Amino acid sequence: MELLNNLGINGSLLLAQLINFGILLFVLYKFAFGPVLKMLEDRTKKIEKGLKDAEASHKKLAEISEKESAVLVEARVQAQEIIKKAEDMAVTQAQSIVLTAREQTEKMLAVAQKQIEQEKEKILTEVKLEVAGLVVMATEKIIHEKLDSTKDKELISQIIK
Repeated sequence: MELLNNLGINGSLLLAQLINFGILLFVLYKFAFGPVLKMLEDRTKKIEKGLKDAEASHKKLAEISEKESAVLVEARVQAQEIIKKAEDMAVTQAQSIVLTAREQTEKMLAVAQKQIEQEKEKILTEVKLEVAGLVVMATEKIIHEKLDSTKDKELISQIIK
């Protein structure tokens, strides 16, 4: 201890300063370092959690993008199928309409031909009746007026008029 006194260090004062330093260290650790360290740990945990959440969000975003792409592809495929079905249906309906129009045209032509044949038969019947009447009249005139060939010619020209 004498050595310490020769150096100008008081032993009891040194001991008191060491005790004060220990108490100060304990108080700082308990009330300053502890909460600061706890706050730093909490902040570190929050940052790590944020990084993990960001990474999970990136993965989720990538999954959603892939699903979105798959849904878009599926939607395009379905749209193409719907368009193809609509085109097929349109072609089928067009063919059906053309077929129906042909059938109706053929029916109309058949009806028209029947009407023409009926009109033709009617006209032929009327012509035959008229010719028969003319023949009867001509015969009557010829029988009543048969005198010579000039009379015949005159009678034929009158009948023709």
